[in-house]
This record gives sequence, C-alpha cells and structure tokens, in this order.
Amino acid sequence: MSTRKTTVFYVLLSAVLSFAVALVIASRLDLTPSSSAQSLAMPAMNSAPVTGALDAQTFRNVAKAESPMVVNIRTEMRQRTQDLQDFFGGGGGSPDDFLHRFFGQPGDQGNDQPPSRGGGNGRRQREQTTVAAGTGFIINKDGLILTNNHVIDGATKIQVLLFGDEDDQQLDAKLVGRDELTDSALIQLTEKPNHTLPEAKFGDSSQMAAGDWVMAIGNPFSQGWTVTVGVISAMQRPFRVTDRRSNEMIQTDAAINPGNSGGPLLNLRGEVIGMNTAIISNGGTEGNIGIGFAVPINTVRELLPQLSTGKVTRGRIGVEIRAVPREGYEDFGLKSRAGALVSSVSPGGASEKGGIKPGDVITEYNGRPVPNTNDLVKMVMGTKPGTSVAVKVTRDKKELTLHVTVEELDLDAEQQGARQSRNDNRAEPQDQQGSDSFGLTLGNVSPQMARRLQLPSGRSGALITDVDSSGPSAGELRQGDVILSVNRQTVSNAADASRELQRIPSGRIAQILVWRDGAETFVTVKKD
Repeated sequence: MSTRKTTVFYVLLSAVLSFAVALVIASRLDLTPSSSAQSLAMPAMNSAPVTGALDAQTFRNVAKAESPMVVNIRTEMRQRTQDLQDFFGGGGGSPDDFLHRFFGQPGDQGNDQPPSRGGGNGRRQREQTTVAAGTGFIINKDGLILTNNHVIDGATKIQVLLFGDEDDQQLDAKLVGRDELTDSALIQLTEKPNHTLPEAKFGDSSQMAAGDWVMAIGNPFSQGWTVTVGVISAMQRPFRVTDRRSNEMIQTDAAINPGNSGGPLLNLRGEVIGMNTAIISNGGTEGNIGIGFAVPINTVRELLPQLSTGKVTRGRIGVEIRAVPREGYEDFGLKSRAGALVSSVSPGGASEKGGIKPGDVITEYNGRPVPNTNDLVKMVMGTKPGTSVAVKVTRDKKELTLHVTVEELDLDAEQQGARQSRNDNRAEPQDQQGSDSFGLTLGNVSPQMARRLQLPSGRSGALITDVDSSGPSAGELRQGDVILSVNRQTVSNAADASRELQRIPSGRIAQILVWRDGAETFVTVKKD
C-alpha cells in the first residue's frame, strides 16, 4: 500500500472511531435527542359551499360511501361496588334487610340508616367491570380514530369494531390524547386489519347554517351502524362544559341517542362537519327528542396536532368576563358595544399582575380587536403560555394599554376553585335600607360579618341581605354580596349605597363593584 493510500485509510479510520466514541460518550451523558410523539398535521378541509340538487339517491349514496370509516367502540372500566353479602350474608341477613336499606319501612320517618347488628357494620368492596359503547371515525390509514372524551374516559380497555367485519372481531386500541373542554379524544388501533383503512373527509363547519341537511352515523344503544337524517337547527349554540366554560355547538334534529357519542355528523357531500356529543332529553326519556349537539369539526381539527402529542395546552389570563351591556355602553366611553367587560380578576393571576381591574372593558388583545367575549376567549386559549401580550382596555372612559404574561390553563385547578364551598352569607344585620328601583335590601357590614366574608382590612360597603327574584338585580346581584362602589363612587354603608343607586336615572345602567367569594366582581344592572 502506498504512503498516500495508507494516510487516507488511517484518516478515515480515525474519523469513524471518533464518531463512534462520540456516540458512546453522548449516550452516557444523555446528550442524544430523545424520541417524542410526532405532531399530526391537520387533515385537508373542503371549504367550498355545498351545492347541487337533492334527489332520492343522495342520502343512500352518502351512507354507502361513508359508513366504512365509522367504527363502533367498546370500552371496559373498573368500579368499586358494595358486596351484596352486606345485604344477604354474614350475620343472618335476609332479603327483607335489602328492601329495608333501600326503601325503608313504615315508621322509619326518613331514617336511612340500617339497623345495627352484632358483628360490626363494615362494608366489603369488590371490583366490577362495566362495559360501555360509543362511536368514532377513522381519520388516517395509521388507524387514528376520533371520538368523544366521555366515551373513553376512565377506560381500562378500548376495542374497535370495523364496518363490514363479518367475524365481529374486536381490534384493540390505545388512547393517544384527550381534551375535556371539547369532549374530544384521539385513539389508535394497536391491532391492524389486513386491508387498507378508509379515511374520513373533512368539511368546513363554518360554512354550515341553520336549515342545512345533515346525516349522523353511529352505534345507538349498541345497535351497530345506524343512519339518521335531519337538519341543522342552530349554529354556535352555547353549551356549558364546566362551571365557568362553554363551547359553541352545532344543534341538530338528526336523531342522536346514547351510543352515537363520538360519531360523525356529515354534510351532503359526505364530509364530517361535526362530532356528535350530547342530547337534551326530558326527565322520563333516555333517548332523542330532537335536540342534539355536535362539536364543530373545525374546533376538533385545530386540536389534532396537540391531541396527537397527548396533551392540549391552552392559555389563560385569569379574568371572568361578560358581554358589554346592550344599553349604556356609552357610559363606559365606548363607541360601540364591542369588547369584553371584566367582571372579576383572579387574585395573583396574570391579569392582576398586568394591572387589569374589574370594570375594565377589553377592546384589543395582542393587536387584534375584541368583538365579543367568545372571540376573546378563543384568542386567549390559543395563545402559547408564557407569551407577553398587549391588552388594550377602556377604564373610566380612557384607553390604557397593559401587558399581560399568559398563563397555562389548568382546568382541574380552575374547577376545584369553582367547586369550593361558598360562605353562608345569610345573616342579616339590624339596620336595613331598601332600594326598590333595583329590588335590593341593604344592610351595614358588622365586624363579625366582615371577617366571615374575608373583607380586606379597611374596606367596607353595603351588604345585600335580599334580592327580589322578579326585580332588575335578579341574576346579577345576590344575597351576601357587599357593594363597594356604585358608578365608580365608593360606598361605606347601606345609606351611601342607597343614595348612589337612587341618583341613577330610570332606564340607565348602574356600574356596581361588589365583594363576592373573596374577590372583587363587577356587574351592571339597569334601573327600572
């Protein structure tokens, strides 16, 4: 071997060895990048208007073409239940004891405690497996399936039945990601069939309107693939999800029943424009009465990249907001009704740190105008936590620009705070003032009541001791609120508050700041 070839050989050998050593060192020091779940790109969406004639074959053709991408979902979950031996065994029990414990006997006078018996009253628990059914639809050939979160919530086993499977073979699936707010979940087949999976086509839910024809395909009452047809009854229907949050839903009269949950709502082109989620039923009927709700597919589609990673992250700025009053928006210094009125600010939250106060009207967020409360919520939740945004507010008829660092929404913590027991504020002080034009009865705040209400030291006001259920304040003010100011004028007692309320002309809006549940809350009430 020539000297030149020998030199090249050793240079290459040295490079290979160096690279190998570097890999070993990196692995020992944990410097190599770790694998992570890949984000799923949003599927293509057809935004063209749905046009064309409706004929006798339209619904048949949609059902035939799109049923294969719809799946039946079976879940199992374990629950702790009381052992029936508590009723029938151990200690000489009888069936009469079972009936007594559930229904009582004449003369019990509402006492629901079982009679004491020798040998103790311990309860033995056992695990019981419960089975539930739902629907989903396939969104890609890798076996990813969209369904409702409530279909798979708490499931220890998820199985999927594909359309046309003559052997009724249940394929195992796993949870990929879920989102409680939109009631959506992404699951994936861990067992694959020996054929190519069909895929759902996505339409544009923003193109739909009341009166448009729609079709639902699902698994109602575990009956298998069932097609129902109806129209969209309403768009952007508010639907309460948690104590403080709601979603805009598609309302339809296409029959949706238990088991339809997670199935597709289709337009006349067979494109998914919603995911069937809930129904309203009367007290005695479990099934459909013509009022069903579907999550708009645009909402779910935008979440797919995050669902595929297992976690949906949203922004939060720590305010409760309400619509600007229809009448009297000029009193806030606004030229139109646009904006979101801040009713309360979370103590220690992002907005309080940024200087936002109850009674401010947010008119611009991160350089974008705020038309209404729903748009502001969408803007905030779509902002990456940690981002500093400019927030323009109107306060005392003046515009201010504040800066807020967006926090991450912790839904569990938010709901836990909302569920905390409220203080019992029904004690009435001796001195009372009436405010008939607002339907309020007011009293002074005693030192004991101030401590009970956790009113900050040095603060006082007028305690609301009663609210006329048919008066203008009903639904806005409540018993136990402490009025701190009226139209920006601080009040110290019931007489002050009554005087300021009486000064407001009939038909005008009162801007009232109250102390409620340990924080300041801003409300508006129109005077009769």
